[in-house]
Amino acid sequence: MSAARLLALSASPVFAIMTLLSYVYARHPAYCSGVGGFDGMTVMYGLMSLFHAPPWLNLRRGRRAIDQEAGLVA
Repeated sequence: MSAARLLALSASPVFAIMTLLSYVYARHPAYCSGVGGFDGMTVMYGLMSLFHAPPWLNLRRGRRAIDQEAGLVA
């Protein structure tokens, strides 16, 4: 697998982790004065995670095609 492909696959999980971290830290009063966990950064990281999901969907679609050719999936 090429470095570009690995980078494309790593973007969505990294942004998902950043979403969780920003949600947790936004709720903690020592780190942020924001109310609640859904501040602008949490929403932005969540959207970025969704926008970078197509490589994972393409990977799954490619695996399904391989399984169909092998007769493993109807």
